[in-house]
Amino acid sequence: MTDGGKRGRFIAFEGGEGAGKSTQAKLLADALRSRGISVDVTREPGGTAGAEAIRHLLLHPPGEEGDAGWGARAEALLFAAARADHVERRIRPAMDNGTWVVCDRFVDSSRAYQGGAGGLGDEAITALHNFGSRGLRPDLTILLEVDPDQVEERLAIRDGDEVDAIGGRSSEYHRNVAACFNALAKADPKGFAVIDGSGDADAVHAEVLKALEPLFESSAA
Repeated sequence: MTDGGKRGRFIAFEGGEGAGKSTQAKLLADALRSRGISVDVTREPGGTAGAEAIRHLLLHPPGEEGDAGWGARAEALLFAAARADHVERRIRPAMDNGTWVVCDRFVDSSRAYQGGAGGLGDEAITALHNFGSRGLRPDLTILLEVDPDQVEERLAIRDGDEVDAIGGRSSEYHRNVAACFNALAKADPKGFAVIDGSGDADAVHAEVLKALEPLFESSAA
């Protein structure tokens, strides 16, 4: 390991579509670099060549137009496979080298989307994660919560009329996803920091930095 042998930290941003995860991940990475911390910004599904290939399959499933796409179990397996490759080839090596990893989504997205809203249950998703990624958890998961009406406005600006196989699912499905995220955070208050993502990006970023203060302090010790 570098950095005096210290292990890098792992921060994941979670939340529904349009919550501002990518923006906050970039702002956090810039802030960490300004502190002299080595940072690797990545995303899920994706982050490695293999995982990016799976990402394309997930968001643009093969088949005729109007096809229902992947079944729930196949979808969960694909996410788990992408994550296993991501963890083995990128996340763990970076952390072992003293780098802080900032990830746009991680396993809690699978727990909320496929396990909760998709009906597969948390036990099944957790079992896949324990096998494929050896149960790796972020040092802190930052959950960004945004009012559904504001999310619709953001998505309209970001995506226009183009939606992927998951983002284009029903509003009821996405409400269930949000409820699942909230339940996961309440069940693990030490592992999650819940932040109101409805403000402007800089204000939300300030709250993110505040939530990370204990990690900064422990890393400096």
